[in-house]
Amino acid sequence: MKRIAVAAVVLAFVGLMSTARGAENPTGTWKWETNFGGKARENTLKLKLDGDKLTGAMLGRDNQETAIDNGTFKDDKLSFTITREFNGQKFTQKYTGTVKGDTITGKSEFERDGQTQSRDWEAKRQK
Repeated sequence: MKRIAVAAVVLAFVGLMSTARGAENPTGTWKWETNFGGKARENTLKLKLDGDKLTGAMLGRDNQETAIDNGTFKDDKLSFTITREFNGQKFTQKYTGTVKGDTITGKSEFERDGQTQSRDWEAKRQK
């Protein structure tokens, strides 16, 4: 009976450790394509996880980096915002997604003409 109890404790511990090790990590460079007005544009996002704090930057025109804000990552889910300026106006886009292996799938939200719009995005980790 004592062996069964010890075996149960060991299996429970191994299960917990496997779950902890199996957690995804968003650190890396991610790429995906978006289409605006019939034109395809490649997006590049660099992320780094430090504890539960998510930092990084998105590349824009001329490979100019824009830092992400409000980055979080928990239970394989991430969120962050990107704020860019164009013609003296600031535009903020919110990204949410789920990391699974080398893929992030999620939605981005932005405001256009006073209306909130959303778009699906799927990024692949670059190796």
